[in-house]
Amino acid sequence: MRINELELENYRNCESLKLALDSAKILIIGKNAQGKTNILESIYFLSALKSPRTGNIIELINFKSDKFTLSAKIFKANTDITLFYSYNEEKSKDLKINGLKSKPKDFKQVLKTVLFSTSDLLLLRGNPQDRREWLDRAISQIYPAYEDRLSKYDKVRIQKNNFLKDATKTGYFDETLFEVYNDQLIITGSNIIFLRKKFLKEIEKIALKKHQAISTLENLKIEYDCSFLTSEDIEIEQIADKYKIALHERKQEEIRRCQACVGPHRDDIMFYINDNEATKFASQGQQRTIVLALKLSELDLITQKTGEEPILLLDDVLAELDDIRQNYLLKSIDTNTQTIITSVDTVLFEPEFLKDVKIYKIDNGQIIDN
Repeated sequence: MRINELELENYRNCESLKLALDSAKILIIGKNAQGKTNILESIYFLSALKSPRTGNIIELINFKSDKFTLSAKIFKANTDITLFYSYNEEKSKDLKINGLKSKPKDFKQVLKTVLFSTSDLLLLRGNPQDRREWLDRAISQIYPAYEDRLSKYDKVRIQKNNFLKDATKTGYFDETLFEVYNDQLIITGSNIIFLRKKFLKEIEKIALKKHQAISTLENLKIEYDCSFLTSEDIEIEQIADKYKIALHERKQEEIRRCQACVGPHRDDIMFYINDNEATKFASQGQQRTIVLALKLSELDLITQKTGEEPILLLDDVLAELDDIRQNYLLKSIDTNTQTIITSVDTVLFEPEFLKDVKIYKIDNGQIIDN
């Protein structure tokens, strides 16, 4: 998979920017706040239809305009594909694949990306929601139907929360309706948990080897942290049975708090180095090694499962890694993987690496001559 051309119109500080990306390795250099990250963010947006930096799409519109547009020419499976996306202040959006209107679900299946940014280095120290979002995004690029299950689960969970709030206000509790909500959550939620556990087991096998390539004496272990399950509970039937028991046990708590207190929306991912919990005992360097191994493993796993190599986006991350991790990252990049990197300058890169790299300089949202 390759992006051959990218065009931004009134996207953040890029009023009009066009890039030819006809190279396996692209390096975009420039000072801070000049637009480097915006370019990578726009590519990620075309693959996920959301920004990794904000949940409000309106913030992506240049302050001088009332809309932004993104377009990209992609080569995938020996086929040329054109993506087009626009969004305006009235929250109206237009999605097209090869000039034809597209549904978001279909649009997101065209371009696959793995983004590794400085904020990802804080993945272990962030909150559980950050880790769940990373996990869900990775899974959805392999199993397209996964997002539908997440959406359905969230819809039912919100309906259940509203039901509990209304019951508290009115004093009337419909036992039958409450059980209907629980049954729906068990069906969808168990499937989500099953896929999450399956994905983590698969990525752990790859990440363990990559982690040991940097830290030879350390073993990495990844576990799915669910309050009502053990690591041995891996079948959907087991998960559903224990989910039902947990809902029954915490029924009064949910009624008192007027919210669903158990399920995949409350789960977490745990990382261990030599059986010690990494979030509590690992050094900053050890935590960064884990994230580096995770990102490279995500890239490999998506390639294995889909047959298409995602675009690797490295956003200013090299400056945050020491020499050992920098070298491992750059040497791990497969020649078939299109990699787009941002950096303040070229000083972090060996001359050998730069030989086949296409370099752009950006200033105030505009590409300038080298």
